[in-house]
Amino acid sequence: MKIVICALATLFAMNCGSTQVVETSKSESPARPVSEEAFTNAERVGEMMNYLASNDMKGRDSGSEGIEMAAVYIENYFTSYRLAPYFTSYRDTLSNFKKPSYNIVGVIEGTDPELKDEYILIGAHYDHIGIIDPENGDNIANGANDNASGTISVLELARYFGTHKTNKRSLIFALFSAEEKGLLGSKHLAKKLKEEDLNLYTMLNFEMTGVPMNQKDYTVYITGYEMSNLAEVSNTYAKEKLVGFLPTAKEFSLFQRSDNYPFYQEFGVPSHTFCSFDFTNYAFYHKVGDEASLMDFEHMATLVNKTIPVIEGIANSSFQEIKLAE
Repeated sequence: MKIVICALATLFAMNCGSTQVVETSKSESPARPVSEEAFTNAERVGEMMNYLASNDMKGRDSGSEGIEMAAVYIENYFTSYRLAPYFTSYRDTLSNFKKPSYNIVGVIEGTDPELKDEYILIGAHYDHIGIIDPENGDNIANGANDNASGTISVLELARYFGTHKTNKRSLIFALFSAEEKGLLGSKHLAKKLKEEDLNLYTMLNFEMTGVPMNQKDYTVYITGYEMSNLAEVSNTYAKEKLVGFLPTAKEFSLFQRSDNYPFYQEFGVPSHTFCSFDFTNYAFYHKVGDEASLMDFEHMATLVNKTIPVIEGIANSSFQEIKLAE
């Protein structure tokens, strides 16, 4: 997350943010209510995190060999779980960054002949900051919470909808590069999709979802909470207070500092980031200590499982119920 680094660096120490590809089992059942059986679990999420935040990735800096490994992993994941490439391939080459860098973009067409022309974009950035000044002999900023955690949330949601096909509206799943360079991946894609006149309904972004919040009566907050009714809609489908308001997020203008923002700028539609970093619960922002071992895999799996009925409800509603505040 591109959080006001200069302002926060002296106040908070935090780090922003998967498994080898598991082939789709032929025995997987068709769509089933999430309440009957959890879709993902801590073990699976942990395997994914231990891969994406491993030293082999060398911090997933944009344009590096490490992030190329992550890109291939994401492409294989999309292939395994039946997402089609949105463009001619999954790779969307950035036009605004000097090193070869790619967003990875897949799509699941909606099942309704009319609603499928409306799109929901679900995204997260998969890059981090790479090799930095060493601390205690370690110079790899692994980026577990920032943002392997959000990447895994998106990949598991893609796996659910890719295998169950329960979405009437079409779903685009996008993993962005060069977020840490100034939201460059999402800026590139938002502009490109706007030029194609994409009928975008809403953009849902996932950022730093690796650890639970401290003493809150909700699981995640959304940036730009007051700018739409997304929290209300989400909590209705979740049948609990899944999404809440974090005053600090508004204080530090987090709405403008993650990959939701370029889509709000280009399309003027509800675009928000789901996050569970609350400025008190994680001390390794952009540090080498942002390691997989510090992630709460149970929390991550629970968030995915609770988010599935939210996205399913939004994708299948007969009308566009998420509205910008007037």
